[in-house]
Amino acid sequence: MFARQVARQVRTYATSASTLHGQPSPGLSGKYAGALFTAAAKKGGDALKKVQADLEAVHKTITAEPTIQDFLSNPVLSSGDKSKGIDELLMRSKATGSDLTKNFLEVLAENGRLYQADKTIADFLEIMSAHRGEVKVTITTAQPLEKDLQKRLEDSLKQSSLAGSGKTLVIENKVNEAVLGGLIVDFGDKSVDLSVASKVNKLNAALQESV
Repeated sequence: MFARQVARQVRTYATSASTLHGQPSPGLSGKYAGALFTAAAKKGGDALKKVQADLEAVHKTITAEPTIQDFLSNPVLSSGDKSKGIDELLMRSKATGSDLTKNFLEVLAENGRLYQADKTIADFLEIMSAHRGEVKVTITTAQPLEKDLQKRLEDSLKQSSLAGSGKTLVIENKVNEAVLGGLIVDFGDKSVDLSVASKVNKLNAALQESV
């Protein structure tokens, strides 16, 4: 039931969503990420893969180490301290695959944007995902999906126009007890809300209007 209902609503939005999904953020972090992608693509070979591997490692280090987070968010560091901090970050991350990675972080430092490093990395990884033809679909439920239902949902989504020619769906199940029941499917800038919480909210709104 859910699988067919989701597939029908996905078809309604798939065309517009497919043109938007995977685009970098319009802000500065997106511009820096786009510039890094272009530089790596021009370098050719496996430069893109090396930069991606480096940045994935850097992201893990940033997430795991509060001292690195403090370093990135410190606005009063000298140029020398920033350079030492970047070297330390790359060493802890074992991110030595590409000189572009260090250059990228140095540019952020020079422009006072180190605090946006993690967001810029996320934007770059999103661009890489789109480059590989991936379309991310997030299914949010109150409890983890049962394997049978998840497979039926995945099959329905893969048969929809969302999975266009050359596209690969990357489906993730997130758990949020606030949805109460049912599910929410997010893809691109679109959302299909089939949650119990949504129905309760609509009912509450209708009751308030009738008072």
